[in-house]
Amino acid sequence: MIKALPGIGEGICVIEPRLERLTAANATGFRDELLALLEKGEDRLLVDMSGVEFVDSSGIGAMVGVLKRIGNRGEIAICGLSGSVQKMFGITRMDRVFAVYRDRDTAIAAMNERA
Repeated sequence: MIKALPGIGEGICVIEPRLERLTAANATGFRDELLALLEKGEDRLLVDMSGVEFVDSSGIGAMVGVLKRIGNRGEIAICGLSGSVQKMFGITRMDRVFAVYRDRDTAIAAMNERA
């Protein structure tokens, strides 16, 4: 469901969801895969949503669950939001909860600065 690219920059693990829609049908599996990465010691996650065309409240809830689990010991950032996904993040105000970046390169640069 995801492709994980660990070891980018200053310990960043880039996550590429391998799905077009992040919904109630797959949000739990998505969350569980991200939590498994945390268990392996990956605590700086960048979720590249450029391939995701739709997110519902369950999908956002899955990401919030990961954010809560990371707590103060790491970070999760989001990049590459498409039109409808960006709109959903805005409506739910998740664009104020998560660090959201236009693209992967911008996100990695910003995360590296905070390392």
